[in-house]
Amino acid sequence: MLLQKLTDNDLFSSLRDMQRLQNQLNRVLSVDTSSAVEFPQVNVWTSPAGAIVRAEIPGIAPDDVEISLVNDSLTIRGSRNPDDLMEGQSCHRQERGYGQFIRTLRLPFGVEADQVQARFANGVLQITLPRVEAEKPRKISVVSE
Repeated sequence: MLLQKLTDNDLFSSLRDMQRLQNQLNRVLSVDTSSAVEFPQVNVWTSPAGAIVRAEIPGIAPDDVEISLVNDSLTIRGSRNPDDLMEGQSCHRQERGYGQFIRTLRLPFGVEADQVQARFANGVLQITLPRVEAEKPRKISVVSE
């Protein structure tokens, strides 16, 4: 009986209406309620042999990127310059950021630092990180007696 009275109450429908209004206002005012996206965005794949990290860094020259590896932490650091405006132009909209960036990833295993490779093509940086031999999974055979 009490539950029936609560659900019939206008308070709940008013709260739902207020939430809908808040969502509409956020859309109209372009309020982003999500968390900030880290730059550069990365994908990481692991296998028994090691890991591959791919980072999107469009508009950045390979010479402007520094990669370092300390123990199990990989750091990608660099900078992107602002777009140059020609005489008489003014910026109408700017969504692409510029300036210094740094991204550090903790790897789930040790890496053979002297065998790390980095390639850059079409705005994507790919870093190949071979796993330390001692940490590679080993198959152990069972002997019957």
